[in-house]
Amino acid sequence: MKLIFALGNPGDRYRDTRHNAGWWLADHLADRWRLGRFRVDAGVAAAEGRVDAEPVLVTKPLSFMNLTGRLLPGLLARYPVDPGTDMLVLVDDVSLPPGNFRLRAQGSAGGHNGLVSVESALESSVYARLRIGVGGPGSADVDLAAWVLDTPRDDEEHMVLERFDRMAEAVECWIAEGIETAMNEFN
Repeated sequence: MKLIFALGNPGDRYRDTRHNAGWWLADHLADRWRLGRFRVDAGVAAAEGRVDAEPVLVTKPLSFMNLTGRLLPGLLARYPVDPGTDMLVLVDDVSLPPGNFRLRAQGSAGGHNGLVSVESALESSVYARLRIGVGGPGSADVDLAAWVLDTPRDDEEHMVLERFDRMAEAVECWIAEGIETAMNEFN
């Protein structure tokens, strides 16, 4: 099974914020793959099905971003996957322009508190991630936390959403052929 772990924040207040770009892509993937509705169990919204012959579980942890990792041990106990090969984290990234994306097989959290939480829970930074560019504030005077918890401008949001099919193709490549092949083809 392949586990897709999308980072975001629960609640209407955060639904349309830059920090929820991972959840936006998770919704797109579930629709594209016709996985049906997300069902909530043990603090995680999940949609399950197959992409070609591969079983896939798309998840949105329903904790706040900084606590996301706390839900991983329970999820991995129910769905025993190897995070190093069979888990992909979807996450927003302020260092990439809106709509750009990068796949990584491992690496640092880069100051992203959601990834810090994931790495703490896994006790490892060896897991694939797809970083979704949401752009940065462009000024050191703007609080980064306020920036990611704000709604993007319409043009920024459009730049992200219009790239979701390409991001989905990258995720499908990861599912079928692994992170190295996906990185070579899509980065």
